[in-house]
Amino acid sequence: MLNIRMLTRVVAAIQLFLTVPAQADWLQFRGTNGNGSSSEQSLPVEWDAATGKGIAWTADLPGRGPASPIVVGNRVIVTCSSGYRQDRLHILCFDADKGGKLWERQFWATGRTITHASSANAAPTPASDGRFIYAFFSSNDLICLNLEGELQWLRGLAHDFPKAGNDIGMSSSPVVIDDTVVVQAENQGDSFAAGMDTSDGATRWRVERQKAANWSSPLALRTPQGLSTVVMKSGDGITAYASRSGQVLWMIKAAAGGIPSLIGDGSHLYAPVDGLLALQLTAQDPVRRWTANDVQPGSASPTVHNGRLYCITRAGIVNCLDLDQGDRKWQLRLSQSGKKSSAFWASPVAAGDKLYCINQDGVAFVVRLSETGEIAAANEFGEGIQATPALAHQALFVRSDRHLWKVASP
Repeated sequence: MLNIRMLTRVVAAIQLFLTVPAQADWLQFRGTNGNGSSSEQSLPVEWDAATGKGIAWTADLPGRGPASPIVVGNRVIVTCSSGYRQDRLHILCFDADKGGKLWERQFWATGRTITHASSANAAPTPASDGRFIYAFFSSNDLICLNLEGELQWLRGLAHDFPKAGNDIGMSSSPVVIDDTVVVQAENQGDSFAAGMDTSDGATRWRVERQKAANWSSPLALRTPQGLSTVVMKSGDGITAYASRSGQVLWMIKAAAGGIPSLIGDGSHLYAPVDGLLALQLTAQDPVRRWTANDVQPGSASPTVHNGRLYCITRAGIVNCLDLDQGDRKWQLRLSQSGKKSSAFWASPVAAGDKLYCINQDGVAFVVRLSETGEIAAANEFGEGIQATPALAHQALFVRSDRHLWKVASP
């Protein structure tokens, strides 16, 4: 017979199993670990959206959005915005195996919906803690649903901060850590970052940020000392906050604004700052490890995978850097024979010995990673793509303004 102590441990283990996300999940912008790397194996190399080769399923979407899909268990979540003013907000859930739509929820935007023609209100990628979905929009609407699509709470942050926004739209994605969902709403008006209680949406903390447009996303990480930290970059520097209180833990002065986001692996932080800056996280202020001034990331955020850092320049060139010293190992131009290279808005993602890079024309380059990178395939979706793909279920989940695809090997 089980004694009370053993029974308590069994119950706790079951609860932990039910609430902790599976390793294969892709819970936020650039994956559960936030660095664009996945442990998935046997991901596809070649496919063709026009003929259906290598496409497990395709789903129609009701609106636009550069927001990436996320994967929570057997659910694929994606957001869209529609209407002449982009004021109709959509949150959709699809079955990861068969592609059937499990549910859709719609809301009216409460804040500013104006964006650049190339973007949309559904620019930020949603996030999840494995129990709930936190969908954020350029209109500063933050919506919490459970996995069955039932509304838990909604914050129209524009009611509290009516000047939060800019003329071409916001795109910073939320992160979740320690029962706190954190948003970074940096702009020329009401510029702030805030942490909300995941249970009811109440504001736990709010800090003012530099009054300037910034489209990068915060990074949630736990340091080697066990501190739960949210790190943000902007035009005046890189700042680390305690996730539950918003207390400033450290700050480094640097011109770090713009589009590409921070990445980290717990012990180190890699920042697109005047090239690339590597910081070692310590119990005090971080220590500068190296700077690569000759590598300039474009709009796509860098990726860390298997001891290497990969980034794409504005010219469509992949750079591979060693994480220890920042030495460049190789370069590779992503282009097709006879075609002009296109811009990359989607961030690269990596799994195994492959790096996936999708340009705005919808061409997905598969780079085989070795001592010298080589293009293994260039697969065309036939539609413009800005969203970073999600890697889960031995597949890529890719979205455009019109469709969501699951790309998988037969």
